[in-house]
Amino acid sequence: MDQSKLKYLPSHEWAFVEGDTATIGISDFAVAELTDLVFIQLPEVGRDLKKGETFGEVESVKAVSDLYAPVSGKVVEVNAPLADKLTWLSEDPYTKGWMIKVKLSNPSETDSLMDSNAYETHKADGGH
Repeated sequence: MDQSKLKYLPSHEWAFVEGDTATIGISDFAVAELTDLVFIQLPEVGRDLKKGETFGEVESVKAVSDLYAPVSGKVVEVNAPLADKLTWLSEDPYTKGWMIKVKLSNPSETDSLMDSNAYETHKADGGH
C-alpha cells in the first residue's frame, strides 16, 4: 500500500481507496498515542456507515477511543483476526492492522479528507 495515497480524518483514521472500495484503519501516530491496546470492537459485514459516524472503538490501558468512518458506504470485509492480534496495529497499522473495507457510496467524500502532507502538518500542530 502506498502510504502517500492515504487520506485522513483529523481523528487519525485513514482510508486507502482502490476503485470503489476503501480500506480503513488508524495511523501509527494514533496507535502510539493510545499505547498498550487491549481491545477492539469492529462492525459487522453489511453495516452501512455514514462519513463521520462511529464504526467501532479501540481500548487501551489509558482510554477507550471511538473509531470514525472517513467515508460512507457498506462494510464488505472486516479484519477479524485483528481482535486477537492487536500487536498488528503497533507493528504495521497500514498493512496487517487495517480494520475494515467499505464499498463507497459517495466516492467524492474522499476529496474533503486530508492528504498525507496535510496530515503531517496536523500532527505537528498537536494532532487533536
